[in-house]
Amino acid sequence: MKFQGTEQYVATDDLKLAVNAALKLQRPLLVKGEPGTGKTMLAEEVSAALGLPLLQWHIKSTTKAQQGLYEYDAVSRLRDSQLGDEKVKDIHNYIVKGVLWQAFEADQPVALLIDEIDKADIEFPNDLLREIDRMEFYVYETRQLIKAKHRPLVIITSNNEKDLPDAFLRRCFFHYIRFPDAVTMKQIVDVHFPHIKQDLLAAAMRHFYEVRNLPGLKKKPSTSELIDWLKLLVAEDIPLEALQSKDDKVSVPPLVGALLKNEQDLSLFEKLVNMARHNR
Repeated sequence: MKFQGTEQYVATDDLKLAVNAALKLQRPLLVKGEPGTGKTMLAEEVSAALGLPLLQWHIKSTTKAQQGLYEYDAVSRLRDSQLGDEKVKDIHNYIVKGVLWQAFEADQPVALLIDEIDKADIEFPNDLLREIDRMEFYVYETRQLIKAKHRPLVIITSNNEKDLPDAFLRRCFFHYIRFPDAVTMKQIVDVHFPHIKQDLLAAAMRHFYEVRNLPGLKKKPSTSELIDWLKLLVAEDIPLEALQSKDDKVSVPPLVGALLKNEQDLSLFEKLVNMARHNR
């Protein structure tokens, strides 16, 4: 199996190399990058391109590693025992399989997305070391050893909100998705808006990179926010003139709320625009 990118996902050469290296080494692919750079979508497109079913585990701050393996529903068993239900005699009825168990017992290779692993507690990655490394785990309640029939392609994403343990990093192949340059960004936009007017796109991208490159922004606009902004510009039929300033000064573009997502950044941007106008 080899990943060559898809029509719906513009993958750079180094990203394709990273995916194929993880496949070759049979190691999890750890993908880091700014929010909105397509990390989650990468897993969806890789699984589709390689013909692998995709299992997704979206991590929250309260997620525990054990939930990815299985959970024992002791409360339901106690309730059923009080009601005299016969199924309480079989503990298997109260074992809830997690996504790792589902991936391990699948009859064909699957892709497994562990999304935003850095949201969880710092011990979360360490708690999965053995299972991801050996592709097996033990169910103490039923005395079963669950082994993977086929090694899944594991794709792990992180927004770099916290450092991951060295022992965990050692078991992964790492790739950082750099923010797209203008050429790559145009290719990404062409996938979503193949018929957009090129002069409108050029003006919109100029504004986008001007906003993004402003110093002091708390949250820089991402690829997904550019796509949303362009969708609004097209839907509202914003004329090209609204995006063109009479000089080369930075100006406030229409619908800027699609790009700047907090009042601090919006206020900073407006101040810089006003300063530029006064310095003419």
